[in-house]
Amino acid sequence: MGPTATTARLVVDRRFNGPLASANGGYACGLVARHVDGPAEVTLRRPVPLGVALDAERHGDGRVTLHHEGELLAEGEPALPLDIEPPHRPSVAEAREAARGAWAGRPAEFADCFVCAPDRPDGLGLHFGALPSRPDMNGALLIADATLPSRDGVLAPEIAWAALDCPSYTPPLWSRERPSLLARMTAEALAPIALGEPVVAVGWTLGSEGRKHHSATALLAADGTLLARSRALWIELRG
Repeated sequence: MGPTATTARLVVDRRFNGPLASANGGYACGLVARHVDGPAEVTLRRPVPLGVALDAERHGDGRVTLHHEGELLAEGEPALPLDIEPPHRPSVAEAREAARGAWAGRPAEFADCFVCAPDRPDGLGLHFGALPSRPDMNGALLIADATLPSRDGVLAPEIAWAALDCPSYTPPLWSRERPSLLARMTAEALAPIALGEPVVAVGWTLGSEGRKHHSATALLAADGTLLARSRALWIELRG
């Protein structure tokens, strides 16, 4: 540890899995981002394990690294504000309709994801599906309740990052032979997310390059106000 670094001990509760044996990528990124000032970019180097002690180290230049038993898991750093806007802002009714047609062909790796699995009684309930009016985009509805990490009626930042994660797995990825995993996420919070209020999640593609897929997500209030936004890099697994 450098002379200007500070450390914190973290544990990802097993509730917050993405793949069956590791943390939801957005949640893990959000935990790292809590130690970064302002908008943050977080790169996942390895799956983040569940239920074990992790060491977050904040360096003098504002970077944050996450380790487990000396192995680097993730790196975070300050980012510029994002310059992205959803090409379509669905209503609460549109998001609910998309959720009714939630993506049925999800890979087995994501079958029990805290964020988007349809059968998790303790999950976030963000069942995303293609928007009827824009089938190239995802839509989902989030209504956060008091069972989720929060403070003073406001959703915890790492849960907001988790909500931004899964809807960025956009329809162009659904038909690929192999699943993709989140590799990098850049996110910016613009307003608090209140418990009990309907929040629309919308995801859209930014293009692909071979095994790499770029996408974006926004969280919107019922009146369309932008609450948070993110840009994601997904990488398709090798055969």
